[in-house]
Amino acid sequence: MPITDPEGLSPTLKLAFDLLSRASVTPDDEGCQDLMIERLIALGFHIERLPFGDVDNFWAVRGHHGPVLAFAGHTDVVPSGPHTNWEFPPFTPCINDDGMLCGRGASDMKGSLAAMLTAVERFVAAHPDHHGRIAFLITSDEEGPAVDGTRAVVEHLRERNERLDYCIVGEPSSTTRLGDAIKNGRRGSLGGVLHVKGVQGHVAYPHLARNPIHQTMPALDALVNEHWDTGNDFFPATSFQVSNVRAGTGATNVIPGEVEVVFNFRFSTEVTHEALKGRTEAILDRCGLEYHIDWTLNGEPFLTAEGELVDAAIRGVEAVTGERPELSTSGGTSDGRFIATLGAQVVELGPLNDTIHKVDERVRASDLDDLSRIYEATLQALLTSGEVSV
Repeated sequence: MPITDPEGLSPTLKLAFDLLSRASVTPDDEGCQDLMIERLIALGFHIERLPFGDVDNFWAVRGHHGPVLAFAGHTDVVPSGPHTNWEFPPFTPCINDDGMLCGRGASDMKGSLAAMLTAVERFVAAHPDHHGRIAFLITSDEEGPAVDGTRAVVEHLRERNERLDYCIVGEPSSTTRLGDAIKNGRRGSLGGVLHVKGVQGHVAYPHLARNPIHQTMPALDALVNEHWDTGNDFFPATSFQVSNVRAGTGATNVIPGEVEVVFNFRFSTEVTHEALKGRTEAILDRCGLEYHIDWTLNGEPFLTAEGELVDAAIRGVEAVTGERPELSTSGGTSDGRFIATLGAQVVELGPLNDTIHKVDERVRASDLDDLSRIYEATLQALLTSGEVSV
């Protein structure tokens, strides 16, 4: 029978149950942050609530001197869709007969939040006068527009020259087993909406019209086949992808007057977003198009190639799992792209990502206890002079 009562479970799983039971669909927090703040205050953290727009955020710090290790994450989740499609109700967490903790946000990323907090609770109990400072940067806007969340908090911290040395983002980074991958960077994301003007007319009289679809196809072919870069040791080659093409009136006998093309670059540190813009526009100019582009820079690429944080995270995973993780920059964007601009070393380390945003999202319950131990071991490596132990 599924376990629906968290009594008797570990502190990490009890907290995960409490967080998962709150339907915090972005940007609503539904009291998740209040729950975390209450426990952080009990540990001696100074809490700064930072609401921006409709988004709840907070920045919490314990300690006064030395390097800052921040845990970053989000309390918001994506919509569940119809509850009838789920084996178990999405906001009524349970552990099924296979030992999987089920519920929206189990892996993305309320499970990580629970593991972070309980790791810090144990660490502070064992090291009340620890070296350095521990911080939490929590938002309810990661799954939404990501404007009034971590991005806004980072700008607030930048304005007052807040120090941030290391940051662990709890995004689900693992693929087939807990800790098999640590994300030590992410590609940049540059989006564009291309508007190409033509001349509308009757399909029977093409000489009196100018078909923007026909004109755009050679340009898109050139963009698709352009060699943007070769990538490097950490990043694959830059990718250009068309995601939407819109044109026409709906009638079969009308040449459209405009075509709209939505595209995206995922780019490495080998090229800048300004260079991609310039090269794109040069190709379109060569094709003789009448056009304009609405550009959106979703995030610059970031990379923590080496350093104390990467070493500590690797040691933490090895201490708990006995296996050495690989470093990876694959996947989409995360809030790490904003935090990295403060000059911090940033890694993403969390549970398996195989069910994120899906119906019946779930994570192995025992993995959350192990993840909490990994976080604790990483704290030990960075903020004590002793050996890592779990």
